[in-house]
Amino acid sequence: MSAVNYKTGNEKLIKVLDGASQHLNALLKKQGRPDGALRIAVVGGGCSGLQYKMDLTDGPRDRDILVRSNEVNVVIDPKSALFVAGSELDYSDDLQQGGFKVSNPNAQVTCSCGESFAA
Repeated sequence: MSAVNYKTGNEKLIKVLDGASQHLNALLKKQGRPDGALRIAVVGGGCSGLQYKMDLTDGPRDRDILVRSNEVNVVIDPKSALFVAGSELDYSDDLQQGGFKVSNPNAQVTCSCGESFAA
């Protein structure tokens, strides 16, 4: 198997806040992959045109950007990185609006549910 060709980024791309770090570490440990990562992608859809897609992964794929922030790994493909640069990732236990939340300075329009945006 060939080596994965990825780049290393920093918190200027995305910064993981304490709540997200703690929750992500717990999820990765529960799944038996403590060295895994959260993949964040921006895809078309949602009521504002773009939305975030997040899932757990074992690590970066070819051309991904790997960011280590607050003791966790985040992987982002280069196209999505253009949309999330400068963002912060947090986590909320709120019953109605809970889950991982991206605070994105590039979002010019966001929907009321907070799940989609336009850049």
